[in-house]
Amino acid sequence: MTKKSFIISICVFCVMAPGLAGKLHAQEPSRLMTLKDCMEYAISNSTKLRIQQAAIGDARIARRDAILQAFTPNINSSTYAYYNFGRSIDPETNTYFTQTSFHNSYSVSAGFDLFNGFQAVNNLKISKTGLAISESQEKQAEADICLAVMEAYYNVVYYKRLADVYEEQVGAAELALTKAVKQEEIGQKGHADVVQMEADLADRKYDLTNVRNMYKDQLMTLGDLMFWPAEEELVIETSLPRWTAEPVSTEEVVDFALENNPQIQVAEWTMQNARRELATTKWQLLPSLGLYAGWNTSYYSIQNAQTKPFQNQFKDNAGKYVEMSMSLPIWGKMQKHSKIAKQRNAVTKATAEYDQKRRDIESEVRRAIQDCEGTGAAYLQAQHKSEVQAEAYNLNLKKMEQGLISPLELQTATNNYLKSKADEMNSLFKYLIKQAVVRYFNGTEYINQ
Repeated sequence: MTKKSFIISICVFCVMAPGLAGKLHAQEPSRLMTLKDCMEYAISNSTKLRIQQAAIGDARIARRDAILQAFTPNINSSTYAYYNFGRSIDPETNTYFTQTSFHNSYSVSAGFDLFNGFQAVNNLKISKTGLAISESQEKQAEADICLAVMEAYYNVVYYKRLADVYEEQVGAAELALTKAVKQEEIGQKGHADVVQMEADLADRKYDLTNVRNMYKDQLMTLGDLMFWPAEEELVIETSLPRWTAEPVSTEEVVDFALENNPQIQVAEWTMQNARRELATTKWQLLPSLGLYAGWNTSYYSIQNAQTKPFQNQFKDNAGKYVEMSMSLPIWGKMQKHSKIAKQRNAVTKATAEYDQKRRDIESEVRRAIQDCEGTGAAYLQAQHKSEVQAEAYNLNLKKMEQGLISPLELQTATNNYLKSKADEMNSLFKYLIKQAVVRYFNGTEYINQ
Protein backbone atom coordinates (compact mmCIF):
# COMPACT_ATOMS: atom_id res chain seq x y z
CA MET A 1 0.00 0.00 0.00
CA THR A 2 1.32 3.45 -0.91
CA LYS A 3 1.48 6.34 1.51
CA LYS A 4 -1.38 8.12 -0.32
CA SER A 5 -3.73 5.13 -0.23
CA PHE A 6 -2.94 4.62 3.47
CA ILE A 7 -4.02 8.21 4.23
CA ILE A 8 -7.25 7.74 2.26
CA SER A 9 -8.05 4.57 4.22
CA ILE A 10 -7.55 6.38 7.53
CA CYS A 11 -9.83 9.21 6.41
CA VAL A 12 -12.57 6.81 5.34
CA PHE A 13 -12.36 5.12 8.74
CA CYS A 14 -12.61 8.51 10.51
CA VAL A 15 -15.75 9.38 8.56
CA MET A 16 -17.42 6.02 9.11
CA ALA A 17 -16.39 5.53 12.74
CA PRO A 18 -18.95 7.83 14.39
CA GLY A 19 -21.91 6.21 12.66
CA LEU A 20 -20.50 2.77 13.35
CA ALA A 21 -20.00 3.64 17.01
CA GLY A 22 -23.58 4.87 17.26
CA LYS A 23 -24.85 1.65 15.70
CA LEU A 24 -22.83 -0.46 18.08
CA HIS A 25 -24.06 1.61 21.00
CA ALA A 26 -27.66 1.16 19.90
CA GLN A 27 -27.16 -2.57 19.76
CA GLU A 28 -25.76 -2.81 23.29
CA PRO A 29 -28.02 -5.14 25.27
CA SER A 30 -29.96 -3.77 28.23
CA ARG A 31 -28.86 -4.77 31.71
CA LEU A 32 -30.36 -8.08 32.77
CA MET A 33 -32.71 -7.39 35.68
CA THR A 34 -33.20 -9.97 38.40
CA LEU A 35 -36.23 -10.02 40.68
CA LYS A 36 -34.33 -8.10 43.36
CA ASP A 37 -33.18 -5.55 40.81
CA CYS A 38 -36.78 -5.00 39.73
CA MET A 39 -37.92 -4.55 43.34
CA GLU A 40 -35.14 -2.08 44.12
CA TYR A 41 -35.87 -0.09 40.97
CA ALA A 42 -39.60 -0.01 41.75
CA ILE A 43 -38.98 1.17 45.33
CA SER A 44 -36.57 3.91 44.25
CA ASN A 45 -39.04 5.27 41.67
CA SER A 46 -42.42 4.67 43.33
CA THR A 47 -44.72 7.69 43.67
CA LYS A 48 -46.48 5.95 46.57
CA LEU A 49 -43.26 5.91 48.56
CA ARG A 50 -42.56 9.54 47.69
CA ILE A 51 -45.98 10.45 49.07
CA GLN A 52 -45.35 8.36 52.17
CA GLN A 53 -41.93 9.95 52.68
CA ALA A 54 -43.61 13.36 52.57
CA ALA A 55 -45.99 12.11 55.28
CA ILE A 56 -42.97 11.05 57.37
CA GLY A 57 -41.56 14.55 56.93
CA ASP A 58 -44.83 16.01 58.25
CA ALA A 59 -44.70 13.63 61.23
CA ARG A 60 -41.15 14.73 62.06
CA ILE A 61 -42.25 18.37 61.93
CA ALA A 62 -45.19 17.59 64.24
CA ARG A 63 -42.83 15.89 66.70
CA ARG A 64 -40.48 18.88 66.65
CA ASP A 65 -43.42 21.22 67.31
CA ALA A 66 -44.60 19.04 70.21
CA ILE A 67 -41.11 19.12 71.79
CA LEU A 68 -40.93 22.91 71.47
CA GLN A 69 -44.43 23.29 72.91
CA ALA A 70 -43.60 21.11 75.90
CA PHE A 71 -40.21 22.54 76.86
CA THR A 72 -39.92 26.10 75.53
CA PRO A 73 -41.85 29.29 76.38
CA ASN A 74 -43.74 31.51 74.01
CA ILE A 75 -41.76 34.71 73.33
CA ASN A 76 -43.29 37.72 71.61
CA SER A 77 -42.22 41.25 70.86
CA SER A 78 -44.18 44.19 69.50
CA THR A 79 -43.89 47.86 68.68
CA TYR A 80 -46.20 50.53 67.36
CA ALA A 81 -46.08 54.18 66.37
CA TYR A 82 -48.89 56.62 65.56
CA TYR A 83 -49.75 60.29 65.27
CA ASN A 84 -52.77 61.67 67.15
CA PHE A 85 -54.42 64.75 65.63
CA GLY A 86 -57.28 65.20 68.09
CA ARG A 87 -57.84 65.40 71.78
CA SER A 88 -55.48 63.23 73.81
CA ILE A 89 -54.04 62.73 77.31
CA ASP A 90 -50.57 63.88 78.23
CA PRO A 91 -48.81 60.75 79.59
CA GLU A 92 -46.69 62.89 81.93
CA THR A 93 -49.33 65.25 83.44
CA ASN A 94 -52.40 63.10 82.80
CA THR A 95 -54.25 66.14 81.44
CA TYR A 96 -56.04 66.66 78.15
CA PHE A 97 -54.49 68.55 75.25
CA THR A 98 -55.43 69.10 71.62
CA GLN A 99 -52.07 69.46 69.89
CA THR A 100 -50.80 66.90 67.41
CA SER A 101 -48.76 64.21 69.19
CA PHE A 102 -46.57 61.25 68.29
CA HIS A 103 -46.62 58.02 70.32
CA ASN A 104 -44.21 55.08 70.11
CA SER A 105 -44.13 51.89 72.23
CA TYR A 106 -41.94 48.73 72.55
CA SER A 107 -42.61 45.50 74.46
CA VAL A 108 -41.20 42.00 74.94
CA SER A 109 -43.10 39.20 76.71
CA ALA A 110 -42.63 35.53 77.48
CA GLY A 111 -45.08 32.93 78.76
CA PHE A 112 -44.97 29.32 79.84
CA ASP A 113 -47.88 26.97 80.55
CA LEU A 114 -47.30 25.40 83.95
CA PHE A 115 -50.34 23.15 83.65
CA ASN A 116 -52.72 22.72 80.74
CA GLY A 117 -54.22 19.32 81.35
CA PHE A 118 -51.05 17.47 80.29
CA GLN A 119 -51.80 18.54 76.74
CA ALA A 120 -48.15 19.22 75.87
CA VAL A 121 -46.97 15.90 77.33
CA ASN A 122 -49.67 13.89 75.55
CA ASN A 123 -49.04 15.74 72.30
CA LEU A 124 -45.38 14.78 72.61
CA LYS A 125 -46.32 11.11 72.99
CA ILE A 126 -48.86 11.33 70.18
CA SER A 127 -46.33 12.91 67.82
CA LYS A 128 -43.77 10.22 68.63
CA THR A 129 -46.30 7.50 67.87
CA GLY A 130 -47.42 9.37 64.76
CA LEU A 131 -43.87 9.27 63.43
CA ALA A 132 -43.70 5.53 64.11
CA ILE A 133 -47.03 5.08 62.30
CA SER A 134 -45.74 6.92 59.22
CA GLU A 135 -42.55 4.85 59.15
CA SER A 136 -44.52 1.59 59.49
CA GLN A 137 -46.84 2.70 56.70
CA GLU A 138 -43.77 3.28 54.54
CA LYS A 139 -42.58 -0.28 55.27
CA GLN A 140 -46.03 -1.61 54.39
CA ALA A 141 -46.03 0.38 51.16
CA GLU A 142 -42.62 -1.09 50.27
CA ALA A 143 -43.91 -4.59 50.98
CA ASP A 144 -47.00 -4.03 48.80
CA ILE A 145 -44.84 -2.75 45.95
CA CYS A 146 -42.41 -5.67 46.21
CA LEU A 147 -45.21 -8.25 46.25
CA ALA A 148 -46.89 -6.68 43.21
CA VAL A 149 -43.55 -6.60 41.37
CA MET A 150 -42.89 -10.24 42.30
CA GLU A 151 -46.26 -11.38 40.93
CA ALA A 152 -45.78 -9.43 37.70
CA TYR A 153 -42.19 -10.66 37.38
CA TYR A 154 -43.19 -14.31 37.71
CA ASN A 155 -46.00 -13.77 35.19
CA VAL A 156 -43.43 -12.51 32.69
CA VAL A 157 -41.15 -15.48 33.35
CA TYR A 158 -44.11 -17.87 33.07
CA TYR A 159 -45.20 -16.62 29.64
CA LYS A 160 -41.61 -16.38 28.40
CA ARG A 161 -40.89 -19.99 29.34
CA LEU A 162 -44.24 -21.09 27.97
CA ALA A 163 -43.47 -19.31 24.69
CA ASP A 164 -40.19 -21.22 24.52
CA VAL A 165 -42.10 -24.51 24.86
CA TYR A 166 -44.57 -23.49 22.14
CA GLU A 167 -41.70 -22.49 19.86
CA GLU A 168 -40.24 -25.97 20.24
CA GLN A 169 -43.63 -27.46 19.40
CA VAL A 170 -43.97 -25.25 16.33
CA GLY A 171 -40.52 -26.35 15.17
CA ALA A 172 -41.36 -29.99 15.77
CA ALA A 173 -44.69 -29.62 13.92
CA GLU A 174 -42.95 -27.99 10.95
CA LEU A 175 -40.43 -30.83 10.73
CA ALA A 176 -43.19 -33.41 11.00
CA LEU A 177 -45.21 -31.69 8.29
CA THR A 178 -42.20 -31.52 5.95
CA LYS A 179 -41.56 -35.22 6.46
CA ALA A 180 -45.24 -36.05 5.95
CA VAL A 181 -45.31 -34.15 2.65
CA LYS A 182 -42.37 -36.20 1.39
CA GLN A 183 -44.04 -39.40 2.58
CA GLU A 184 -47.20 -38.40 0.74
CA GLU A 185 -45.20 -38.00 -2.46
CA ILE A 186 -43.94 -41.59 -2.21
CA GLY A 187 -47.31 -42.94 -1.09
CA GLN A 188 -46.53 -43.62 2.56
CA LYS A 189 -48.95 -40.96 3.88
CA GLY A 190 -52.46 -40.01 2.87
CA HIS A 191 -53.46 -36.46 1.97
CA ALA A 192 -55.86 -36.34 4.94
CA ASP A 193 -52.98 -36.91 7.34
CA VAL A 194 -51.00 -34.10 5.74
CA VAL A 195 -53.96 -31.71 5.99
CA GLN A 196 -54.46 -32.66 9.64
CA MET A 197 -50.82 -31.96 10.36
CA GLU A 198 -51.07 -28.59 8.58
CA ALA A 199 -54.07 -27.74 10.79
CA ASP A 200 -52.12 -28.82 13.86
CA LEU A 201 -49.21 -26.55 12.87
CA ALA A 202 -51.61 -23.63 12.39
CA ASP A 203 -52.99 -24.25 15.90
CA ARG A 204 -49.49 -24.28 17.36
CA LYS A 205 -48.57 -21.01 15.64
CA TYR A 206 -51.81 -19.41 16.81
CA ASP A 207 -51.18 -20.49 20.41
CA LEU A 208 -47.58 -19.25 20.18
CA THR A 209 -48.76 -15.83 19.00
CA ASN A 210 -51.22 -15.58 21.90
CA VAL A 211 -48.57 -16.56 24.43
CA ARG A 212 -46.12 -14.02 23.01
CA ASN A 213 -48.80 -11.33 23.25
CA MET A 214 -49.43 -12.25 26.89
CA TYR A 215 -45.70 -12.09 27.53
CA LYS A 216 -45.51 -8.57 26.12
CA ASP A 217 -48.57 -7.52 28.10
CA GLN A 218 -47.16 -8.82 31.38
CA LEU A 219 -43.78 -7.23 30.61
CA MET A 220 -45.56 -3.90 30.15
CA THR A 221 -47.39 -4.41 33.46
CA LEU A 222 -44.09 -5.06 35.20
CA GLY A 223 -42.58 -1.95 33.63
CA ASP A 224 -45.52 0.15 34.83
CA LEU A 225 -45.11 -1.12 38.40
CA MET A 226 -41.40 -0.32 38.27
CA PHE A 227 -41.86 3.09 36.58
CA TRP A 228 -39.47 1.81 33.94
CA PRO A 229 -38.83 4.33 31.10
CA ALA A 230 -41.19 3.53 28.24
CA GLU A 231 -38.51 4.21 25.62
CA GLU A 232 -36.08 1.68 27.13
CA GLU A 233 -36.26 -2.09 26.77
CA LEU A 234 -36.81 -4.05 29.96
CA VAL A 235 -34.89 -7.33 29.97
CA ILE A 236 -35.29 -9.67 32.94
CA GLU A 237 -33.78 -12.95 34.03
CA THR A 238 -36.22 -15.64 32.85
CA SER A 239 -34.57 -18.81 34.10
CA LEU A 240 -36.75 -20.98 36.32
CA PRO A 241 -36.11 -20.41 40.05
CA ARG A 242 -35.03 -23.33 42.19
CA TRP A 243 -37.70 -25.03 44.25
CA THR A 244 -36.95 -25.64 47.92
CA ALA A 245 -39.41 -26.77 50.56
CA GLU A 246 -39.29 -24.87 53.85
CA PRO A 247 -41.34 -26.39 56.68
CA VAL A 248 -42.53 -23.75 59.14
CA SER A 249 -44.31 -23.72 62.49
CA THR A 250 -47.71 -22.12 61.99
CA GLU A 251 -48.07 -20.88 65.56
CA GLU A 252 -44.59 -19.33 65.60
CA VAL A 253 -45.24 -17.46 62.38
CA VAL A 254 -48.65 -16.28 63.66
CA ASP A 255 -47.15 -15.05 66.96
CA PHE A 256 -44.35 -13.21 65.17
CA ALA A 257 -46.75 -11.57 62.71
CA LEU A 258 -49.13 -10.45 65.46
CA GLU A 259 -46.21 -8.81 67.25
CA ASN A 260 -44.27 -7.27 64.34
CA ASN A 261 -46.53 -6.83 61.32
CA PRO A 262 -46.64 -3.14 60.29
CA GLN A 263 -50.41 -3.14 59.80
CA ILE A 264 -50.99 -4.36 63.35
CA GLN A 265 -48.45 -1.91 64.73
CA VAL A 266 -50.19 0.97 62.96
CA ALA A 267 -53.57 -0.14 64.32
CA GLU A 268 -52.16 -0.49 67.85
CA TRP A 269 -50.47 2.92 67.80
CA THR A 270 -53.62 4.52 66.39
CA MET A 271 -55.57 3.04 69.32
CA GLN A 272 -52.98 4.37 71.81
CA ASN A 273 -53.18 7.86 70.30
CA ALA A 274 -56.98 7.80 70.50
CA ARG A 275 -56.74 6.99 74.22
CA ARG A 276 -54.21 9.78 74.79
CA GLU A 277 -56.40 12.27 72.99
CA LEU A 278 -59.34 11.20 75.15
CA ALA A 279 -57.27 11.70 78.31
CA THR A 280 -56.12 15.11 77.08
CA THR A 281 -59.72 16.16 76.38
CA LYS A 282 -60.83 15.09 79.87
CA TRP A 283 -58.01 17.05 81.52
CA GLN A 284 -59.18 20.19 79.73
CA LEU A 285 -62.06 20.38 82.23
CA LEU A 286 -59.53 21.31 84.95
CA PRO A 287 -58.05 24.79 85.46
CA SER A 288 -55.00 25.79 83.46
CA LEU A 289 -52.08 27.62 85.03
CA GLY A 290 -49.56 29.87 83.29
CA LEU A 291 -46.56 32.03 84.17
CA TYR A 292 -45.81 35.17 82.16
CA ALA A 293 -43.23 37.98 82.28
CA GLY A 294 -42.60 41.05 80.18
CA TRP A 295 -40.92 44.40 79.64
CA ASN A 296 -42.19 47.54 77.90
CA THR A 297 -41.35 51.15 77.34
CA SER A 298 -42.71 54.12 75.36
CA TYR A 299 -41.90 57.49 73.87
CA TYR A 300 -44.12 60.46 73.01
CA SER A 301 -43.76 63.98 71.71
CA ILE A 302 -46.25 66.89 71.48
CA GLN A 303 -46.16 69.49 68.74
CA ASN A 304 -44.86 72.86 69.93
CA ALA A 305 -44.19 71.44 73.40
CA GLN A 306 -41.03 70.62 75.27
CA THR A 307 -40.59 66.80 75.75
CA LYS A 308 -37.75 64.63 76.99
CA PRO A 309 -35.34 63.14 74.43
CA PHE A 310 -36.03 59.65 73.10
CA GLN A 311 -33.18 57.96 75.00
CA ASN A 312 -34.33 59.45 78.32
CA GLN A 313 -37.96 58.44 77.81
CA PHE A 314 -36.90 54.98 76.60
CA LYS A 315 -35.12 54.48 79.94
CA ASP A 316 -37.52 56.32 82.27
CA ASN A 317 -40.74 54.84 80.85
CA ALA A 318 -39.51 51.22 81.00
CA GLY A 319 -41.54 48.79 83.06
CA LYS A 320 -41.40 45.11 83.95
CA TYR A 321 -43.99 42.65 85.12
CA VAL A 322 -44.37 39.04 86.27
CA GLU A 323 -47.79 37.42 86.06
CA MET A 324 -49.30 34.11 87.07
CA SER A 325 -52.73 33.35 85.72
CA MET A 326 -55.27 30.60 86.23
CA SER A 327 -58.12 29.89 83.88
CA LEU A 328 -61.11 27.86 85.06
CA PRO A 329 -63.64 26.66 82.44
CA ILE A 330 -67.19 27.11 83.74
CA TRP A 331 -69.54 27.00 80.75
CA GLY A 332 -68.55 26.40 77.15
CA LYS A 333 -71.89 25.38 75.63
CA MET A 334 -71.08 21.69 76.24
CA GLN A 335 -68.39 21.80 73.56
CA LYS A 336 -65.78 20.08 75.72
CA HIS A 337 -68.25 17.43 76.87
CA SER A 338 -69.22 16.80 73.26
CA LYS A 339 -65.55 16.50 72.35
CA ILE A 340 -65.04 13.97 75.15
CA ALA A 341 -67.96 11.89 73.84
CA LYS A 342 -66.51 11.98 70.31
CA GLN A 343 -63.09 10.96 71.61
CA ARG A 344 -64.68 8.00 73.44
CA ASN A 345 -66.23 6.94 70.14
CA ALA A 346 -62.84 7.33 68.47
CA VAL A 347 -61.28 5.03 71.08
CA THR A 348 -64.04 2.46 70.55
CA LYS A 349 -63.54 2.63 66.79
CA ALA A 350 -59.73 2.37 67.01
CA THR A 351 -59.97 -0.57 69.44
CA ALA A 352 -62.38 -2.41 67.14
CA GLU A 353 -60.14 -1.76 64.13
CA TYR A 354 -57.14 -3.06 66.08
CA ASP A 355 -58.97 -6.27 67.06
CA GLN A 356 -60.17 -6.70 63.47
CA LYS A 357 -56.68 -6.16 62.06
CA ARG A 358 -55.22 -8.80 64.40
CA ARG A 359 -57.89 -11.24 63.30
CA ASP A 360 -57.32 -10.42 59.62
CA ILE A 361 -53.55 -10.86 59.87
CA GLU A 362 -53.87 -14.12 61.79
CA SER A 363 -56.28 -15.50 59.19
CA GLU A 364 -54.04 -14.26 56.38
CA VAL A 365 -50.98 -15.92 57.88
CA ARG A 366 -52.72 -19.25 58.42
CA ARG A 367 -54.18 -19.14 54.92
CA ALA A 368 -50.78 -18.27 53.43
CA ILE A 369 -49.12 -21.22 55.19
CA GLN A 370 -51.91 -23.56 54.12
CA ASP A 371 -51.74 -22.31 50.53
CA CYS A 372 -47.95 -22.65 50.54
CA GLU A 373 -48.15 -26.26 51.65
CA GLY A 374 -50.96 -26.98 49.19
CA THR A 375 -49.23 -25.38 46.20
CA GLY A 376 -45.98 -27.18 47.13
CA ALA A 377 -47.74 -30.53 46.99
CA ALA A 378 -49.50 -29.51 43.78
CA TYR A 379 -46.17 -28.57 42.20
CA LEU A 380 -44.67 -31.98 42.97
CA GLN A 381 -47.67 -33.65 41.34
CA ALA A 382 -47.52 -31.28 38.36
CA GLN A 383 -43.81 -31.97 37.98
CA HIS A 384 -44.42 -35.71 37.92
CA LYS A 385 -47.30 -35.30 35.47
CA SER A 386 -45.12 -33.17 33.20
CA GLU A 387 -42.40 -35.83 33.13
CA VAL A 388 -44.91 -38.57 32.31
CA GLN A 389 -46.63 -36.48 29.61
CA ALA A 390 -43.24 -35.59 28.09
CA GLU A 391 -42.35 -39.26 27.87
CA ALA A 392 -45.77 -40.07 26.38
CA TYR A 393 -45.37 -37.29 23.82
CA ASN A 394 -41.95 -38.54 22.72
CA LEU A 395 -43.28 -42.08 22.34
CA ASN A 396 -46.26 -40.90 20.30
CA LEU A 397 -43.99 -38.79 18.13
CA LYS A 398 -41.93 -41.89 17.28
CA LYS A 399 -45.11 -43.84 16.58
CA MET A 400 -46.26 -41.09 14.28
CA GLU A 401 -43.01 -41.26 12.36
CA GLN A 402 -43.52 -45.01 12.00
CA GLY A 403 -47.12 -44.54 10.91
CA LEU A 404 -48.55 -46.43 13.92
CA ILE A 405 -50.88 -43.59 15.09
CA SER A 406 -52.87 -40.88 13.36
CA PRO A 407 -52.03 -37.16 13.43
CA LEU A 408 -55.12 -36.59 15.58
CA GLU A 409 -53.77 -38.89 18.27
CA LEU A 410 -50.43 -37.06 18.15
CA GLN A 411 -52.25 -33.76 18.52
CA THR A 412 -53.98 -35.05 21.64
CA ALA A 413 -50.65 -36.16 23.11
CA THR A 414 -49.13 -32.78 22.23
CA ASN A 415 -51.96 -30.87 23.91
CA ASN A 416 -51.60 -32.99 27.04
CA TYR A 417 -47.88 -32.31 27.09
CA LEU A 418 -48.29 -28.56 26.67
CA LYS A 419 -50.93 -28.42 29.39
CA SER A 420 -48.73 -30.36 31.79
CA LYS A 421 -45.80 -27.97 31.19
CA ALA A 422 -48.07 -24.96 31.76
CA ASP A 423 -49.47 -26.52 34.94
CA GLU A 424 -45.97 -27.31 36.21
CA MET A 425 -44.70 -23.74 35.77
CA ASN A 426 -47.93 -22.21 37.05
CA SER A 427 -47.88 -24.27 40.25
CA LEU A 428 -44.18 -23.50 40.73
CA PHE A 429 -44.69 -19.73 40.59
CA LYS A 430 -47.76 -19.93 42.81
CA TYR A 431 -45.69 -21.81 45.38
CA LEU A 432 -42.83 -19.29 45.18
CA ILE A 433 -45.21 -16.37 45.78
CA LYS A 434 -46.95 -18.10 48.71
CA GLN A 435 -43.57 -19.06 50.14
CA ALA A 436 -42.43 -15.43 49.90
CA VAL A 437 -45.58 -14.27 51.72
CA VAL A 438 -44.94 -16.75 54.54
CA ARG A 439 -41.31 -15.60 54.81
CA TYR A 440 -42.50 -11.99 54.96
CA PHE A 441 -44.89 -12.72 57.81
CA ASN A 442 -42.01 -14.51 59.54
CA GLY A 443 -39.81 -11.40 59.44
CA THR A 444 -37.94 -11.55 56.12
CA GLU A 445 -38.61 -8.60 53.81
CA TYR A 446 -39.52 -9.45 50.23
CA ILE A 447 -36.50 -7.63 48.86
CA ASN A 448 -34.14 -9.65 51.08
CA GLN A 449 -35.45 -13.08 50.14
